[in-house]
Amino acid sequence: MWLRRVSGTAVTALLLAQTGLLLFLVSRPRSPSPAGGEERVHVLVLSSWRSGSSFVGQLFSQHPDVFYLMEPAWHVWSALSQGSAVALHMAVRDLVRSVFLCDMDVFDAYLPWRRNLSDLFQWAESRALCSPPACSAFPRGAISSEAVCKPLCARRPFGLAQEACHSYSHVVLKEVRFFNLQVLYPLLSDPALNLRIVHLVRDPRAVLRSREQTAKALARDNGIVLGTNGKWVEADPDLRVVREVCRSHVRIAEAATRKPPPSLRGRYRLVRFEDLARAPLPEIRALYAFAGLSLTPQLEAWIHNITHGVGPGARREAFKTTSRDALNVSQAWRHALPFTKIRRVQELCAGALQLLGYRPVFSENEQRDLTLDLVLPRGPSSFSWASSTTAEHP
Repeated sequence: MWLRRVSGTAVTALLLAQTGLLLFLVSRPRSPSPAGGEERVHVLVLSSWRSGSSFVGQLFSQHPDVFYLMEPAWHVWSALSQGSAVALHMAVRDLVRSVFLCDMDVFDAYLPWRRNLSDLFQWAESRALCSPPACSAFPRGAISSEAVCKPLCARRPFGLAQEACHSYSHVVLKEVRFFNLQVLYPLLSDPALNLRIVHLVRDPRAVLRSREQTAKALARDNGIVLGTNGKWVEADPDLRVVREVCRSHVRIAEAATRKPPPSLRGRYRLVRFEDLARAPLPEIRALYAFAGLSLTPQLEAWIHNITHGVGPGARREAFKTTSRDALNVSQAWRHALPFTKIRRVQELCAGALQLLGYRPVFSENEQRDLTLDLVLPRGPSSFSWASSTTAEHP
């Protein structure tokens, strides 16, 4: 991988330079609107690893009006892996802003000079990069397939990503590398952006079960979350990463619902993965409405198919959006984890469970009893901003 390690001095210099660049860019006028004259909409799917974010990302990616990228800030963490999550916040934010504005030159700092579409992290997850003008593997209105797209589009010139981005009315990015909401406040007040934030959460007990299945793939990111100065962390018996993830969701949700800045009004929606699993179409209609999108008959059929498969999916499909039984996926932890681990997660994530509406279990019998509903109804206080945004963005 190009530029694997960077010194602490270089990391600091890069962060300072990007901060100055952001201050300069914020003063610039809005970017041109897409064809049709309407103001472009920017949506940030803000989540954490193993929380259903790849699924939600695909809900946006497959929409014909959306240009989507999955975790573009992966490149920041890959290049600056000796930094901590908080230290890299500004670099991640500035890259996200540039991509929202379809300025793909921001990747110059992280990618080789000669590059193709396939140099972008998980590029084939983006239907827009498999469709014209980026590539012709699929018509713009079709449902794309990563397996078909990869051999046909991998060597297409990288510059086509920017051209494609400019041709869509919505730019949607999925990110798992923000640990508070305050770092995004400059983007909310940025006159060049029309930002809406989808905050996706999942039961921490289900997150733990999924993380255990993908421990090796998360080792470098774990090290950055824990601030280990570049040391990868695969084994985490004390559940330190899960604790940090829970704390970040609490920080974000509290900042959005209790004392939000005026710029956030109508621009934040909290979504629980379990609600999507239980009632996919109504929840997704509301999610699309928040983003200013409509659910097409073709998308409705595709959503039904991918949420009504058989079983929770194979381990090799952990980072893929494949046809699964969504309700089975959301409850799989209740059979897979020992109660001792469940009890420990509940201790570490008590605040997140309470704020986000997940009921703790107090025995193994309660854990295994699937008639006991552990997803509480959404209360008016914690989710008030979600309901108000639905009203403001019909």
